[in-house]
Amino acid sequence: MNHNSASLGDPQAESTYRKITLRLIPFLFLCYVFAFLDRINIGIAQLDMKQDVGFSDLTYSIGAGIFFVGYVLMEVPSNLLLARIGVKRTFSRIMILWGLIAAATAFVTLPAHLYTIRFLLGLAEAGLYPGVIFYLTRWYPVERRAKVIAIFTCATGIAGLLGGPLSGWLMTQFDGAHGMQGWQWMFIVEGLPATVLGVLALFYLDNGPQEARWLSDGEKALVSRDLRRSSAVSETHTEHTFGRALADFRVYVMGFVWFTQIAGVFAIGFWLPTLIKGSGVTSPLAIGCYSAIPYFVSWVALIALNRHSDRTMERRWHCAIAMLCGAAGLFAAGFINGNLALSLVALSVATAGILAPNPLIWAISTDYIRGSGAAGGIAVINCVGLLGGFVSPMIIGSIKTLTNSMAGGLGAISLLMVLGAIAAIVFAPRTSSAPVAAAAGGGARTAGGTDDAAPASATV
Repeated sequence: MNHNSASLGDPQAESTYRKITLRLIPFLFLCYVFAFLDRINIGIAQLDMKQDVGFSDLTYSIGAGIFFVGYVLMEVPSNLLLARIGVKRTFSRIMILWGLIAAATAFVTLPAHLYTIRFLLGLAEAGLYPGVIFYLTRWYPVERRAKVIAIFTCATGIAGLLGGPLSGWLMTQFDGAHGMQGWQWMFIVEGLPATVLGVLALFYLDNGPQEARWLSDGEKALVSRDLRRSSAVSETHTEHTFGRALADFRVYVMGFVWFTQIAGVFAIGFWLPTLIKGSGVTSPLAIGCYSAIPYFVSWVALIALNRHSDRTMERRWHCAIAMLCGAAGLFAAGFINGNLALSLVALSVATAGILAPNPLIWAISTDYIRGSGAAGGIAVINCVGLLGGFVSPMIIGSIKTLTNSMAGGLGAISLLMVLGAIAAIVFAPRTSSAPVAAAAGGGARTAGGTDDAAPASATV
């Protein structure tokens, strides 16, 4: 078996990492479900919110996108702080603040209120996703990361799968309760659980394996050995200080790839309910339920794509092919009007192609950026990428305001994703580990190559 994957298949190692996964991932998963839900629930809320408070499509787009201005401003400081003060205090601070601010969205009445609250939400939440990615590198060697990041990233699909029906139900059932609109109750009910999770994080999370009382000394030694081997797996990968990460061209390449993906993520997250409504569905509850279908498809695609990528240790082609599928689905969705079935097919392809490759971007990035600057380098990539969350709703909202159509805006985001796919193939770093374990029931696979060739089967 290849030395780069020495612990794969070893019973003690498999038991240890299973224990780590069962301990960490469900809690982190739940945290990110509420984080992503609190970002995208404004897409459901705006179906009634815009009329109740008199917001135009452009006002809504600015409010949706300005979240990322605050997020980007606080992103690097938040991740550098995480490396200094540890995970527990950082995640707790993030979740407590964002839960309170997300709930406060219920009380906006003016555009300035919306802009302020979304900006503050971005400041509060900054650092969560890259912080989790960095945190996972302290527990898992490189050959195990894509799968575990994929499991964690499924939270985005679950947030859409459950969040759409839940948001629609809250808006319908609580409308008028205690003199408040349904969308106001939705923000409160979906925001406050994050604050509770923030308090729990202080008592539940450990900053690293050596602090984990629930691991034996032998298990801690195994993880430490794997992480040391993983960090030294390739002579072609340079140890990064924060300064070196800032000057590294490939860091910005990955930032650009992430930028195009985020533009697609929030084209779906903010405008999926509007596209379904344009197909003739009017009830918020029905729109929420139909919105779950594309997210379910994306969840299946995400697991399948990243599992196959881990088996072959090929990242770039898996990522790029999925992005091209997402771009095609998004482009098609802009031109389908009045046909619910065709809209759901196009939106399902788009959502799968947009969400499924996201863990691969981070598997590539965390394999490449190593050393003392890893937290800051990961934050730089996320900073560059999350500008897509501001640009995307601005492009779509502006074009929709001018043309009264979604087609032009969705076409522009599709083009961005095509450029991102090209950048992933041409410029992204190659994965350093060789292919590892084959499918269950098969033998171990070893190969001398990395990801220099396209996979035989990298579909979503």
